Amino acid sequence: MAILKLILVLAAAYITLVVVLWALQDRLLFPSQLATTTGTPLPGDAPRLTLTTSDGTELHGVRLTPPATPVTDRVIILGFGGNAWNAEDAAAYLYTMYPDAEVVVFHYRGYGPSKGRASVDALIADAPLIYDKVREDAPAARIVAAGFSIGSGIAVHLARERKLDGLLLVTPFDSLVALAAHHFPWVPAASLIHNPMRNAELLRGLSIPTAIIAAEQDEVIPRERTSEMRGAAKTMVYSRTIKAANHNDIYRREEFATSMREALAAIRKTWP
Repeated sequence: MAILKLILVLAAAYITLVVVLWALQDRLLFPSQLATTTGTPLPGDAPRLTLTTSDGTELHGVRLTPPATPVTDRVIILGFGGNAWNAEDAAAYLYTMYPDAEVVVFHYRGYGPSKGRASVDALIADAPLIYDKVREDAPAARIVAAGFSIGSGIAVHLARERKLDGLLLVTPFDSLVALAAHHFPWVPAASLIHNPMRNAELLRGLSIPTAIIAAEQDEVIPRERTSEMRGAAKTMVYSRTIKAANHNDIYRREEFATSMREALAAIRKTWP
């Protein structure tokens, strides 16, 4: 009887834990409280952008522009940061990489000052609205989506819905289910994840210039998960793994900055 009681207690504890993970997964995936600005200065005249989604949620973003860009050579980098990124920091970082391009990044919903609550479904649905706002102001511009970590999945999903001129994916993963199964092998990930975010599956169906940059010692997104993305890309124009880098310190590596510039250059070479 004692063994049976122990088994029942352990089973009840396991079920409770699984239910808690299922209920709280959006908060675990999107820790908006961590996405505070690091104080990266933006130009005082940098336009702040707003849009309202179909469900009435107000989203806020920022646009950074070069001093002068020929109308015939207008390139816009549409950024989608990691789950703890502040949009203004992401915009400033991308602008240091690409000072000759425009950069637009929106705060994810639930990430102040944007309203609402973040979830995979919501962020995927918001991305085409952000694209449409950008495209409305720049009908002839080339638009490249740059996605970092979970933002790479949002960028891939956007490429299915809207015409992009390139995908630049940093530490991407093939699916949220596969990633969850790696970190939580003791739970039925396929049944728990609200949106499986099948990025590799979508990428296989896209003919778009794609660049992928990964960290060799990424402790968050294992090499296998990124390898699946590389295998899925039909038009891979650039692929690089930053040696000895992990998921977070990759951004401080000079090799990474060089790779980011090379990646966009490789994408641009495919344009007529």
